[in-house]
Amino acid sequence: MITPRPTGRPSRTAKTAAAAPDPATPVTAVSRTEGRRARAAHPVRPARVLAAAMATGALLATAACSSGDDGAAADSETAAAVAERPVAAQTATPAPTITGSVSATPTATATSPTGTESPAAPLSETGARNALITAADIEDNWVQVKDPQTWRDKLVIGEVDTAQFVTGKADAADCQRLVDALYDETLLGRPSGASALNGFQEGQSRLLYQVAAYEKASLDKSMDWLTKLPDTCDQFTLTGGDSGERTVQVVEASLPEEGDARQGLTVTVKGTVNGDPVTLTLDVAVVRVGDDAITITNGGLDGADEDTTRTAVEQGTERLREVQAGRTPTPTPSNLD
Repeated sequence: MITPRPTGRPSRTAKTAAAAPDPATPVTAVSRTEGRRARAAHPVRPARVLAAAMATGALLATAACSSGDDGAAADSETAAAVAERPVAAQTATPAPTITGSVSATPTATATSPTGTESPAAPLSETGARNALITAADIEDNWVQVKDPQTWRDKLVIGEVDTAQFVTGKADAADCQRLVDALYDETLLGRPSGASALNGFQEGQSRLLYQVAAYEKASLDKSMDWLTKLPDTCDQFTLTGGDSGERTVQVVEASLPEEGDARQGLTVTVKGTVNGDPVTLTLDVAVVRVGDDAITITNGGLDGADEDTTRTAVEQGTERLREVQAGRTPTPTPSNLD
């Protein structure tokens, strides 16, 4: 049997008031009225939710105090529940911050806000010149010359005009393009931006070195053309000029793993000059670094020095990357004749 509450007993609302009313004053009616107003202003559902949350917390606390086997089972069930939730609903707990000289997470450098590598600034004329190698970079007895731009028109080595020796007509367009570009500045096509050129000589050999900027699509096509030459122009005949027929062979040559893409060739031209047999051997090396490229033609009547070609590739690629990064490569001495 339920015993009615005495009408003179104060309500819970009255107990928590800032200033308690006079105990002699009846508060039952007032408390009921205020309770109805409070329930109208604040729905009871949040209170039920809070109560449910408190009950859940109590259950978890009880589970934590249970035996080790019970705790392991609870952990397993919790992990399974998290795995079943969608990824977006799983909230990772932030890792504690690590203080000291070691960073808690790796820091990206020289990257764009999206995390990708920042594109290099367009190659300037000054940058192209700074990226050129010097005689000190390739060592040996190489001497830098003043006007390598004239080699395409006339390049006399001993008694042989080498420029004329490689000038002629080929049956295949790809092969014609190759012989036209030897000792020229257009092996990769016309540069779309800055370009700089250096020339060196050592005995019966000449080395032409170019740094230039290109339009990317055009540069990619030129690189693709070079890779196919050992197949499309492995051997062909060059006609015309004062040297009669010359036999040209093109084979692939290995290069150091430098730059973003590279292609090496060895081009051999055999014929006669004034009745004497002549063999001209040239290393051709191209290295792409972004939208810029270095081009090397190295060799002569005594053959091509492969070590010099490889050194020029290594030193030249490093210098070009320095320029692209906004730095000036360390100057190296050079000798002008």
